[in-house]
Amino acid sequence: MSLRLAAVAALAGLTAVTAGCVVEQPRPRPVYVERPAPAPTYVEVVAPQPPPQEVVEVIPPPREGFVWARGYWHWEGGRYVAVHGHWEQERRGYHYQHPHWEQGRDGWHFRAGVWVSG
Repeated sequence: MSLRLAAVAALAGLTAVTAGCVVEQPRPRPVYVERPAPAPTYVEVVAPQPPPQEVVEVIPPPREGFVWARGYWHWEGGRYVAVHGHWEQERRGYHYQHPHWEQGRDGWHFRAGVWVSG
């Protein structure tokens, strides 16, 4: 073996030893688990006194494809606060039940505006 060939072989061996092998560890992939959405939180609003008379508001002229949701009184911080009406887009096969208060044994219960089938 020539000196030149021995030098090349030694250099190749030294390079292999000092370079080492780099093994990249695989990154964990995110796992997605489908779960049902939590049930919406429902808060019952009960006021100790009846709401004032209807909220006084200027009702705009009818808008095709929309229903005017009347304003109502909201119980907040120990008093009633007026909430103004707004437009709700019509839903075929449903009618809009406006927000209102109903008297119960333990006070006045608020019923939010909802769309009802029929």
